[in-house]
Amino acid sequence: MFELAEKLAIAKSRQDVPAALQVLHPDMLLETPAFGTRARGLAENERILARFFKSFPDYHVTLDGHADSGGTLVCWGTARMTMTGDRFGVVPNGRRAELPVFITFAFRDDKIAHERFVFDLSELCAQSGVSTDAVRRRLFGDASQAA
Repeated sequence: MFELAEKLAIAKSRQDVPAALQVLHPDMLLETPAFGTRARGLAENERILARFFKSFPDYHVTLDGHADSGGTLVCWGTARMTMTGDRFGVVPNGRRAELPVFITFAFRDDKIAHERFVFDLSELCAQSGVSTDAVRRRLFGDASQAA
């Protein structure tokens, strides 16, 4: 399981979407709670990864440790990425953020069938010099104010 997760991390760190898709199950579900996104299936994952790499063109992740329970793998590590563009409705400072990440994986047919990529949106915004509130409004609309 860890070998598949590591292959995915390497592919994503190279922004190599075709290589990333090779380790994903056709019914793959990618969840990124910080952005409120869910992508199901290879076509949707391809689209969401391309959009992510456009926003974070120097994305790189290292997996520092992992644990598994037989069917689920949990990894932790560090993501380094520079927020660019206007996807989030703010003007970032151009500095590279360094964030702890936690990723859970589930598998089916020797492929990754589910990934939940968790990091602190507020920390990403702080290091990128942007307002977390403004980014949350862009991502979640007025619903972000009700929380």
